[in-house]
Amino acid sequence: MLYKTIVLQLLEQCPELHERLRKQRQLLPTMESYALDLKTRHDELKEHLSMAKPASSYSQIASEALEIALQELADSLPPAFPPDASEAFSLEDAMTFIRKHTPPA
Repeated sequence: MLYKTIVLQLLEQCPELHERLRKQRQLLPTMESYALDLKTRHDELKEHLSMAKPASSYSQIASEALEIALQELADSLPPAFPPDASEAFSLEDAMTFIRKHTPPA
């Protein structure tokens, strides 16, 4: 599995974040770190799902695990530009931010 390619494509879907990382020369180390995290989480989810759904095929479990791991990674990406300390969040924005940065139960 090409986790680095997947992560790079995910980062490219956030042009502001991608450009900021590139300008700060952090794109490669960030991509590698996220790719390692994605692989680790994918492996954990495959193991968990194989125990939870023993009748499912390996490819179905692997696919479902990758989908979940990718969604978790996408939800955990930082905003491209963090808000200023003087800028107030609306209640809705604050709740969205908290949900995105809270690990699943």
